[in-house]
Amino acid sequence: MTVHLHWFLPTGGDGRTLVDRHAYAPNHVGAALRVRGVRAPDIEYLAQIAKAAEQLGFEAVLTPTGTWCEDAWLTTVALAQHTERLKFLVAFRPGVISPTLAAQMAATYQRVTRGRLLLNVVTGGDSSEQRRFGDRLGHDQRYARTDEFLSVVRGVWRGQPFDFDGAHYRVEGGLTALPPDPVPQIFFGGSSPAAGPVAARHADVYLTWGEPPAQVKEKIDWIRALAEEQGRTVRFGIRLHTISRDASAEAWATANRLLDDLDADTIAAAQTALGRSESVGQQRMLALHGGSRDELEISPNLWAGVGLVRGGAGTALVGSHAEVADRIEEYHALGIEHFVLSGYPHLEEAYWFGEGVIPDLAARGLLSGPSTRAGGGAPLLVASGR
Repeated sequence: MTVHLHWFLPTGGDGRTLVDRHAYAPNHVGAALRVRGVRAPDIEYLAQIAKAAEQLGFEAVLTPTGTWCEDAWLTTVALAQHTERLKFLVAFRPGVISPTLAAQMAATYQRVTRGRLLLNVVTGGDSSEQRRFGDRLGHDQRYARTDEFLSVVRGVWRGQPFDFDGAHYRVEGGLTALPPDPVPQIFFGGSSPAAGPVAARHADVYLTWGEPPAQVKEKIDWIRALAEEQGRTVRFGIRLHTISRDASAEAWATANRLLDDLDADTIAAAQTALGRSESVGQQRMLALHGGSRDELEISPNLWAGVGLVRGGAGTALVGSHAEVADRIEEYHALGIEHFVLSGYPHLEEAYWFGEGVIPDLAARGLLSGPSTRAGGGAPLLVASGR
C-alpha cells in the first residue's frame, strides 16, 4: 500500500492569512487586490496551482463545494484544459442535484477529460447552508438521502435501465447511455452514527479530517468493521493542511505568523459560528483546541490553529520536511492511503511540500509512479468539501 498525494484548489479565494478570504466585493473580483494577502480565485490563478500540483507529482486536486466557492464541476473541467494528467476530486452535495443527472454529468466529464474525475460526496452538516440551496432536510435525513442517491448513481452507471423506489427518490428506467469509463471512485466523509453505514455501503475511500493518530485509528476500525458486514473493503484518506520548511523552527514560526491577524474577538466570533454546525466532524475539530490559542500542538507536529477561525479541516502538519514525512508515515501505518493536503497560500505551500516532503517520502519507498519525482505525471484513482 503506497501513499497517494493530493492538493487543494482554493476556489473560494486564497491568501497568506487565516482571516476570512472572502473579504472582497461579491461582484468585483478586483477588490480582492485591495485586501492585504487575499487572492481572488480567478481561472488564471487556479491554473497556476493546478499546473504546479501536476508538475510536483500530486495525483489530484480537491475542489470544495458551497456558497463561497466557484462551482466545482465547471471550474475543474475548465482547468482540465490547462493540465494534462492531473485528476480532479470534485466535491458536490447530493441533495441539490438529481442522481441520474449527476451520473450523466460524471460520464460526460470522464469522456471530456479522458478519465480524470474523482467524486467527493459531501452530505452537508450545516442546515443554514443547505437551505440556501433549497434543502430543508435534517442531518440524519440527509445521510439517508445520500444512501439512496448513491444507490441510484451506481445503478444508473450500469448502462441498463434502472428502477429505484425509495423515500427520497423514485427513478424509472434511469440510465447513462454511455457509462463512465473508468467509473469514478467515490470519496466520502462523515463522523456521525448516520454517516458510518452509508460509507460502508458506498465509499471507495473514507475521508476523515486530521485528528490525532489514536482518534483516526478509531475511525478506521469503525468504518472497516461496518464495511466488512457489507462484504466490502473501504480504503482510507485524511484531509490536512501542511506547513513544511527546511528547518522545524522556520515551520513553526510560519504557523505562528498565521495567527498574527487573529484577535480574541475574531476567534470568538468564528467559534460561535462554527459551534452551530450540525456536523459531528466539525464538533470534533472544535474539541481539539476548545477555542484557545494555548497548546495548539495537539499531537507531535499536528497543529490545530487553522480550526480557530476556519471550518472543515482544522489541523496542519507543521515541521521540517522530515518531520512532516514522519507524521505521514505514521498515519500510513494506521491504514491511510490518500492524503488530501493544502496550505496558505496554496501555490507556495504546494512547492514547499512538493520539493521538500515528496522526495523524502519517495526515499522511504512510500510512493510509486509519478509522485516519486517532481514534474511527473499522475496515474490515479478516481473518486467531503473542505
